[in-house]
Amino acid sequence: VQLQASGGGEVQVGDSLRLSCVASGKVGHIAGLAWYRQPPGYAREMVAAMTSGGASNYGDLVKGRFSISGDWSRNMAYLQMNGLKPEDTGTYYCKMDIRPRAGRPFVTYWGQGTQVTVSS
Repeated sequence: VQLQASGGGEVQVGDSLRLSCVASGKVGHIAGLAWYRQPPGYAREMVAAMTSGGASNYGDLVKGRFSISGDWSRNMAYLQMNGLKPEDTGTYYCKMDIRPRAGRPFVTYWGQGTQVTVSS
């Protein structure tokens, strides 16, 4: 299984971006999606997460501005980011908890990261 994230870029304060992440390979069942980010010089932090049952939660700094969603039939995860701020700058990573085949344990996979830069 491989995850490929895309959609990052350089934007201005207040702009919007939509990140996408697609899982390829033997993707049996996806139990959860998540987006993390790593600002320059800081540790990786959770931005948003969502279960296959629809429950979602967000980091305090992005609540009300970011929205996570998934297209489970296409093995896709999305992160809609509105009202971007300079402090949102960082490398964004997608994460999925996937069970490749029935009866096998879930495995956590990470995408390669996509850069988001917000300029004031």
